[in-house]
Amino acid sequence: MEDRVRVVIAEDSVLLREGLTRLLTDRGHDVVAGVGDAEALIKTVADLAAEDALPDVVVADVRMPPTHTDEGVRAAVRLRRDHPGIGVLVLSQYVEEQYATELLAGSSTGVGYLLKDRVAEVREFLDAVVRVARGGTALDPEVVAQLLGRSRKQDVLAGLTPREREVLGLMAEGRTNSAVAKQLVVSDGAVEKHVSNIFMKLGLSPSDGDHRRVLAVLTYLKS
Repeated sequence: MEDRVRVVIAEDSVLLREGLTRLLTDRGHDVVAGVGDAEALIKTVADLAAEDALPDVVVADVRMPPTHTDEGVRAAVRLRRDHPGIGVLVLSQYVEEQYATELLAGSSTGVGYLLKDRVAEVREFLDAVVRVARGGTALDPEVVAQLLGRSRKQDVLAGLTPREREVLGLMAEGRTNSAVAKQLVVSDGAVEKHVSNIFMKLGLSPSDGDHRRVLAVLTYLKS
């Protein structure tokens, strides 16, 4: 498969871990390891690195043993630092703004933050895994809404119109311009105009390349 990716899963719930493994393997992906805590995740990735067999993406729960607080997201941040080529997709029961901010504040590529409920939407979840593995971004709509709400309070996006904020939210979910146009029932040209205005108002120049789509959403994190 052209989109076939290698995955490591870190989830302390055996039932969910096995379910994710089955879901991914049934779609032709390779789950090279499944672990139940952050320490095992770090060690597994290090062992794979030593074998020159790093996964394309790690799917990890935010909260894992022993304290079930932030072990998962801290492991994800460490992996992004130590192995920049690996995509990291974290799953959370709720929108936890602090953890989302910590994860997204570094590089703007190969990162995702989804609510666990999103796994039930199989196609969206699988698309997110592949997108993050290929260096893209996948943010849950509820995460986007909360982060954009915070950014409005900070006046980072004060210059955007309501429609531009709506387009920005859809962009952050990983949608293409055509997908945004379909969702909003407008023309592709109208969306392209909105996107150009967003880049201009947020001071993102063409030299920022394709990452402008992600940087537009994450600009407030750098304020």
